[in-house]
Amino acid sequence: MTKPFYSEPILNSPYLPPTRHHALDNEGQPLDLPPIDGRRTSKYLVPVPRGKRSKATAAQRALDLDEAGHEAGKYSPNALVNELRRHLESWRAIPNPSDWGVTPTTQRLLQHWRHHKFSNQQPFFCQVEATEMVIWLTEVARNRKQYAHIFRSLEAANRDSNPELFRLALKLATGAGKTTVMAMLIAWRAINAARQPNSSLFSRGFLLVAPGITIRDRLRVLLPSDPDNYYVTRELVPPDMIFDLGKAKIVITNYHAFQRRKAHDLNPVGERLMQGRTGAAIEKQETEGEMLQRACGELLPLKNIVVINDEAHHCYRERPGTDEEAEAKGEDKEEAKKNNEAARLWISGIEALKRKVGLRGVYDLSATPFFLRGSGYDEGTLFPWVVSDFSLVEAIECGIVKLPRVPVADNAVNAPTPIYRNLWDHIGKKMPKKGAGKSGDLDPLSLPSELQTALHSLYSHYKETYEDWERVPIDVPPVFIVVCNNTASSKLVYEWIAGWQREREGEMQTIHTGHLDLFRNFDERTGEPLARMNTLLIDSEQLESGEALDPNFRQMAEAEIDLFRREKQEREGAAAGSISDSELLREVMNTVGQKGRLGEKIRCVVSVSMLTEGWDANTVTHILGVRAFGTQLLCEQVIGRGLRRQSYELNTQGLFNTEYADIMGIPFDFATEPQKVVRIPPKKITRVQAMKERERLAIRFPRVAGYRTELPPDRISASFSQDSTLTLTPEMVGPTSVRLEGLVGEGIDMSPAALDDMPPNTVSMHLTKRLIELYFRDGDQDPPYHLFSQVQPVTRRWLREHVKTVGGTRIGMLTYAELAEKAANLIYSGIVREAGAEDAPVVKAMLDPYNPAGTTNFVAFNTTKANLWKTASDKSHINYVVCDSDWEAEFARVVESHPATLSYVKNQALGFEVPYRLGSTTRRYLPDFIVRIDDRHGPHDPLQLVVEIKGFRGVDAQIKAETMDSLWVPGVNNIGTFGRWGFAEFRDAFALEEEWKKLIDTLMVAKGEKHSV
Repeated sequence: MTKPFYSEPILNSPYLPPTRHHALDNEGQPLDLPPIDGRRTSKYLVPVPRGKRSKATAAQRALDLDEAGHEAGKYSPNALVNELRRHLESWRAIPNPSDWGVTPTTQRLLQHWRHHKFSNQQPFFCQVEATEMVIWLTEVARNRKQYAHIFRSLEAANRDSNPELFRLALKLATGAGKTTVMAMLIAWRAINAARQPNSSLFSRGFLLVAPGITIRDRLRVLLPSDPDNYYVTRELVPPDMIFDLGKAKIVITNYHAFQRRKAHDLNPVGERLMQGRTGAAIEKQETEGEMLQRACGELLPLKNIVVINDEAHHCYRERPGTDEEAEAKGEDKEEAKKNNEAARLWISGIEALKRKVGLRGVYDLSATPFFLRGSGYDEGTLFPWVVSDFSLVEAIECGIVKLPRVPVADNAVNAPTPIYRNLWDHIGKKMPKKGAGKSGDLDPLSLPSELQTALHSLYSHYKETYEDWERVPIDVPPVFIVVCNNTASSKLVYEWIAGWQREREGEMQTIHTGHLDLFRNFDERTGEPLARMNTLLIDSEQLESGEALDPNFRQMAEAEIDLFRREKQEREGAAAGSISDSELLREVMNTVGQKGRLGEKIRCVVSVSMLTEGWDANTVTHILGVRAFGTQLLCEQVIGRGLRRQSYELNTQGLFNTEYADIMGIPFDFATEPQKVVRIPPKKITRVQAMKERERLAIRFPRVAGYRTELPPDRISASFSQDSTLTLTPEMVGPTSVRLEGLVGEGIDMSPAALDDMPPNTVSMHLTKRLIELYFRDGDQDPPYHLFSQVQPVTRRWLREHVKTVGGTRIGMLTYAELAEKAANLIYSGIVREAGAEDAPVVKAMLDPYNPAGTTNFVAFNTTKANLWKTASDKSHINYVVCDSDWEAEFARVVESHPATLSYVKNQALGFEVPYRLGSTTRRYLPDFIVRIDDRHGPHDPLQLVVEIKGFRGVDAQIKAETMDSLWVPGVNNIGTFGRWGFAEFRDAFALEEEWKKLIDTLMVAKGEKHSV
């Protein structure tokens, strides 16, 4: 029988705290037990002191997902993380924000992240938790004695490993969204710093350090000036706080920038000339200050900046008293040397910055914040300054990442474990040991038989997946990646898969078109290279360095470089020819699986070394390892390249559907039970965006924050409409007739008959008082009750003419607080309408002071919804209307077919909101469409019509319509800088075309500015 883990791997919502977890044994394997209530405990290797090492330590034990074991360590719960979780849960449960112990700005941000209705994907719980942990430690716990032991522990951990720094590490599984956490941390620190410039807790200067160019470039979304910045596109910052965020100074770099460069390129003769008569020595290397000026110059005028390290496991100080690098041999020694050189450079740069300007905080983010080989610590030991942990197992149980599947059985007779679990053990001695440049012209047909069979086997399953995606259809293909150990192996595998050419008699001839038909780069019939490559050969380490390509690799990749350069020139023009080879290949690599980009049709990637961190392709479905994997840490890092989900659509249970990544050749000791699964093809993802070539159709709109109303001082009257009517029903107030019966005896009927004795005058007095308190008060001043005699006649008239009671309801129910506020809103709208009828600009919309206008230019999001209307190229700036109902699709058709329509847009991810009051609470209303109409004022003076399509219409819908008619439309029109605006509401889906035509005809005659259908 299938174990619960495999039949139902996803237990928790990605947006709520985990409440269940699967039972695992001591080896990390799932048990045949039901899920356990409560959150999974954080467990990792805890190092113990050891003597001077003379020989390498024993081989590492299995790690499941999180464990890294040596004889010098003990696998046990992480006491610090588990204690911090408990404190955070108690703090999070405090109901009153004023009791949280944080600044008002922090209160606002926390409430926004926890409760805002995000139009696209909302932050995961793990992202909010990681940010909350830093906030709690900084603002709440730091000065409280009961938490002093926590800071002593963190200070000791940093003193042992980072003597000059105080670091906090946040561990989030691959695919859990570290970039979003960085954006939230920056927003919290920067906005607080702008609003409290003298506080010692906050800073407006940030240095973001990445391990390579790919991640550095991708982190541009953390710059508030970037058009795709996360603060706006992912709604991480409320609009009224964006201005303060813009005061932040943010520098993004890769750690290579901390390398002190040569100060000059003079030859010996030039040096002597520069020395002159004095013979004073010329500095041959940058000073520390010059390096910092180049790497992070605009931050140097600031004090106490914040450093955020991405993929921070590359940044550490080697353990004192050990020389693991010297003790290692062969490939281990080379890897240890490379790790330590990078780590020393990275941490030294941060230490230099601290000496120069001071640091307010150093935050490490990584999926694997473990010490690396050569550090002097047991490889896989967790950084002891980790304060928040969301492990890969938790990510799987919340559905945030794909579930990796590895081989568990085969028909090999003499092998104790499946051959394809750790393929390198069986083929390593048969593979070339040297780089391609020193290995001669190797024959791809000489690949070991086990490797060829593994490729065919994994490819066969890939082909099924590819066909599933074709049937959906999904516009981009699934991706198959192969991770090799060196250039010689990768070239052989690449050519065996995709085909190869050799020079014969001075000409290139195709020797083989490739063994895997979907991955071929050559036409099977003619042998000619395909116009678009299916398989890509990449050396990610070279591309990340930013230096020129190694000549050997340049020669290997020459054909694909030329092909992609031509494609880029066709798309972008001749200027694309100036891009360097490494930049071109990096663009291809980083756009794999992205519609409309150079890498969109790549199906197979053969990597010379482990694919770069930050490679965020979410279409990877199959991975083959053709190299040695010494530790489970390395296994997790490689497999992480294929764990990003493709679909973030919730199912009917409010959970993600399970997605899988199929793995061979990587000895990953988890999720090893074979599964018979029903294949659910991922939903097609469609990019909805503004089209550059349609910019003439762009629509600009005001971002209204509120309204200012000036009523005539001498008299108050009202003009009521059909929308002013309030109908009281049992659905609004509860049952108005109840029968009670006993086992014996007479039954009775009960009703709110006591309200029959409440005279209408009492109700009018109650409503008038509430109306004055809500709408006539000036700021914090006392309510102007002297207006009572002017307002009460209006209230009485509304009660007589515009209140209906049905189903046993009574007029006295209008004294209920909720109904009184709705009634007051309807009455006030009538008062404003009457005042505005005398041509006095009594209503003026108050614009958002930091972001007063919006536009369709910045619409860009993905959707998995299938109900899409492809817009006409001459009618909409946006390529699709994402329809929430068939009504909206019908409306799009009707609008496009009418000649008076200049352009239109569906209000999705547009940022167009209408504030309205419901009692003392301000809410936000999102109308459905904006349509620009030529109503005979000419195309240069169009009418912008806000359109709502409504089926069921409750009191809230009435209040929204009244707000549009009496406040928003006249308020915006009175500003005078956004053109003419109107409002229309359609309620009959079957008469949309007829009603739209009737409305346009009316506009052509009346040239009016307020319209309701």
